[in-house]
Amino acid sequence: MFELIDINRFPAFILILVRVISFFATVPIFSYRNIPTQLKIGIGVFIAWIMFYTLDVPELAFDGMYILLIMKEAVIGLLLGLIAYLILSAIQIAGGFIDFQMGFAIANVVDPQTGAQSPLIGQYFYTIAILFLLSVDGHHLLLNGLMYSFEELPLDQLFQFNSLDLILQTFSQMFLMAFQLALPIVGCLFLVDVALGIIARTVPQLNVFVVGLPLKIFVSFAVLFMFVTFYMMIVQQLFQYTLETMQSLIQMFGGA
Repeated sequence: MFELIDINRFPAFILILVRVISFFATVPIFSYRNIPTQLKIGIGVFIAWIMFYTLDVPELAFDGMYILLIMKEAVIGLLLGLIAYLILSAIQIAGGFIDFQMGFAIANVVDPQTGAQSPLIGQYFYTIAILFLLSVDGHHLLLNGLMYSFEELPLDQLFQFNSLDLILQTFSQMFLMAFQLALPIVGCLFLVDVALGIIARTVPQLNVFVVGLPLKIFVSFAVLFMFVTFYMMIVQQLFQYTLETMQSLIQMFGGA
């Protein structure tokens, strides 16, 4: 028999539900459009129900302060999911760098998960990253981070937004990680461009524009084949950095 929710603690359950649903709206894996909305809401209600009986929830009243608490829960859930999505989007940015050098920049595809246009190599990298996260139960770690947020920032407490340094640092770190991911392939393609330039000066009869594009595509796929193993190690570090950033954001909201 399921225990019914105490009517005096029902406002606390609503706050938990708002944070969970807001988190699902932006976090990777859970926010994808190919997951039905009814399923997202159902999973959110189920997880909120579990957290309700796991946490020490206070008794709250429906007043003006409660409206602010609801807005606070929505902001926290959205920002936690958004900062995780922001870090993982570095993979697609790296794919955009590679596609530009390969000549695939014009051949974007529609990402079925988000509905936005995505570069070919970026979508390939991102698919591998998501499969890796699912294989190591990364979605459970994201939910664990959400559970940790209730311990650092209680339901009856408004958050303290100390500074924008963490968000700005994460935003700049995203581009740095994207550049590091794309550097092996982009560096090899730069050497190919240098070699083609030398050939064009020494052998003017050779049309380097005809030879250059298939050569760059061949070199790119050859380097990708050798780079996949190292890429999995980078994705692991990237996901670890995502969890650490979420924890730092929670602590910043809690005033730590």
